[in-house]
Amino acid sequence: MKDRFWIAFLVCIDLLTASASWSLFFLIRQVKIEEKPFHADQNFWLGVILLPFFWLLFYIFQGTYHEIRRLFRLKVINLSLAASFFGTIVLFFTLLLDDKVRSYQNYYQLTLWLFFIHLSITALGRIIFTTLLIKYIRAAGHGFKTLIIGGNEKAVEIYQELLAAPNMINDFVGFIQVNGRDNLLSSQLTHIGKLDILEQALQVHQVEEVIIAIESSDHNRLQSIMARVDNGKISIRVLPDMYSILAGSVDMTNIYGALLIEINPDVMPYWQRAIKRLMDIILSLTAIIFLIPFYIFSAFAVKISSPGPIFFLQERVGRGGRYFKIIKFRTMYLDSEKTGPQLSSEGDLRITPIGRFMRKTRLDEFPQFFNVLLGQMSLVGPRPERQFYIDQIVVLEPQYIHLTRVRPGITSWGQVKFGYAENVEQMLQRMKFDLIYMKNRSIALDIKIMFYTVIIVFKAQGK
Repeated sequence: MKDRFWIAFLVCIDLLTASASWSLFFLIRQVKIEEKPFHADQNFWLGVILLPFFWLLFYIFQGTYHEIRRLFRLKVINLSLAASFFGTIVLFFTLLLDDKVRSYQNYYQLTLWLFFIHLSITALGRIIFTTLLIKYIRAAGHGFKTLIIGGNEKAVEIYQELLAAPNMINDFVGFIQVNGRDNLLSSQLTHIGKLDILEQALQVHQVEEVIIAIESSDHNRLQSIMARVDNGKISIRVLPDMYSILAGSVDMTNIYGALLIEINPDVMPYWQRAIKRLMDIILSLTAIIFLIPFYIFSAFAVKISSPGPIFFLQERVGRGGRYFKIIKFRTMYLDSEKTGPQLSSEGDLRITPIGRFMRKTRLDEFPQFFNVLLGQMSLVGPRPERQFYIDQIVVLEPQYIHLTRVRPGITSWGQVKFGYAENVEQMLQRMKFDLIYMKNRSIALDIKIMFYTVIIVFKAQGK
């Protein structure tokens, strides 16, 4: 609710400043460049009414309104600078290039005027907004709900440093005890409980930020805690070791406060995530239209191969641990899992003859383009698994839970490199590729994975 209010507030400011920018630009263009009296013609009013929505769309793709309460002045200036630069270039080629001018120098003047006017007015409005936002967050009870994990001397030191910082934005809900000895923080902060109630504490207290106050050298425990906390929404900070400091991993967005590393929840910039989703929708719609003959062929082939439905729906775990029904063409005989969940193998007798061909060519996965359109999946992402197998995997490798932070994909790097897994051990091997993908996500990598997937389809090299 808080975020919605501040997003609406900033959207209104951006719409008003965009209208004001165009109005001032139009005035300067007529009076200074064209040397004629100002006249509010049709182009003026169209620009005042419609152009702000062009800028708004630009800001949305840029990620300006994402995590609105974490904006700070330097960030809004950088966002405004980038948006003004690229937006001005677009407007120059779409609107200004057709203007009748006395010389080409006027084009340069118009472009520079538009850029500086829009940047100045937009940045001013946003700086005022950010100042009000920061004052609100610093007020008692409005900061980020923060949980400290650990109660040792280091935890006490971090808590005191953050509490004494002049720009403190944390609203501490309490601390979680890691072992029987780290209870020193109890005299200053509420003791919520021990590690076994961590997930419950995060949910009950609506935690937005977690500070893990245990030494970075304790890698196993640190990884285990991070896997349980990291859901893609909570900001995580940990103590730096000397290697992290020398490698430049320490967060320096805040001069005051404690020395902490902020764990980046997603390496893919917001604008790339927006483009990725747009690609998902456009390419899935295109695929569904062009693959209609394959859908008809596959449906007919499945129907005559064995009795039963054409499509196979199965519950999988998606982004954020939410369940959804994955859609596939049926490749097995009916009631193939009477005795419980089973993974398929190379010579699996449950697979129909046509199903074996469909699995090699990935034809059975084609209906999942509808899952993509519904927002349940992406074209590229970690393959979704059933809860039955996830429960087994996280016991052996807690890091698996990181894969549920993003939309699962029709294809993935693990799927391209490894194919279908026949047991939990192979799932763990495939998971390593998907974890590396998570740490290197980009539009370019997605395109490369899609390219190799197409090769597998045409060569029928699927496992």
